[in-house]
Amino acid sequence: MYYTVCEVAKRLNLSPHTIRFYSKEGLLDFVDRDQNGNRIFKESDFERLFIIASLKRAGMTIKQIREFTILCDQGDSTIAQRLKIIMDQKESVEEQITELQDALDVLKYKTWLYEVSLEAGTTAIHDNMPLEDMPQNIRKIKERIRRLTDDMEQQYIRASQNEEKS
Repeated sequence: MYYTVCEVAKRLNLSPHTIRFYSKEGLLDFVDRDQNGNRIFKESDFERLFIIASLKRAGMTIKQIREFTILCDQGDSTIAQRLKIIMDQKESVEEQITELQDALDVLKYKTWLYEVSLEAGTTAIHDNMPLEDMPQNIRKIKERIRRLTDDMEQQYIRASQNEEKS
């Protein structure tokens, strides 16, 4: 059975434009065409297209994906190179996830802070609030923010001292 660009796009939750773009960029050379020149996808094409889309969502550039697919086409002699590419991208994605989790934690903290402030009618309610009066998940975030602030202050002090010595 063969599938059109629109059918593939719907099945993989991509836009037809994205699939055509991937084709234009040389990522879909494995896809056959019918007698009218239209792309026709086989069931076996879905996995490769899904992997290409996943690598793109993981932050790889089209150029990097093209290089990866070329290595795939070259066979087993490139397994080590492909593994390195995937491991490097995995590390990059894990770093992004950590950064996003930090950003989400700050948003959770600020949401709590403003909900309590709205109820009290002032943000001053937090000025002298002991950590023990905060919910545990908020307390952990507040402590991390405080540690980060203290670390930054210490770095500033050391940098200032180093400048004075120079």
